[in-house]
Amino acid sequence: MPSQFKHPRVLLTGMSGAGKSSVILELRKRGYAAIDMDEPGWSGHDSDGHQLWREDMLQEALQAHAQEALFVSGCAENQVRFYPQFSHVVLLSAPADVIKARLAGRTTNAFGKSPAELAYVLQHLEWLEPRLRASATCEISTVAPLDQVVNELLSLVARP
Repeated sequence: MPSQFKHPRVLLTGMSGAGKSSVILELRKRGYAAIDMDEPGWSGHDSDGHQLWREDMLQEALQAHAQEALFVSGCAENQVRFYPQFSHVVLLSAPADVIKARLAGRTTNAFGKSPAELAYVLQHLEWLEPRLRASATCEISTVAPLDQVVNELLSLVARP
């Protein structure tokens, strides 16, 4: 973890269905400050329909949680602007068949259920995920059970 961060700030990124929201919920259950940028109010869309984080809100949250570990999840066009403010950028990944099954079984979010949305996610898996991987400081496969994924993530931030 870079020395400029007294407390870890971790960005969890990845494709829809990779498990970002599930990890955030588990972190909250364990008492960690955790923000899901896909929850209402945290993001908007540009004129082309691309998701954009509300930069003012995220900046306020980063400042408000300066004295504790903070986990933020999401994937948006403007996320790269925030990379310097994170001690870790973690790619959460899963194979296409796992992502398809997760999207089909989602109950908390309808995105990815239509054939067009599923095609969009799979297309991004092909060309966007490699770009996310190249800029990540770590990758964690979310094929493992959720507890194991979260424990691996927490072991990463516990390292000196």
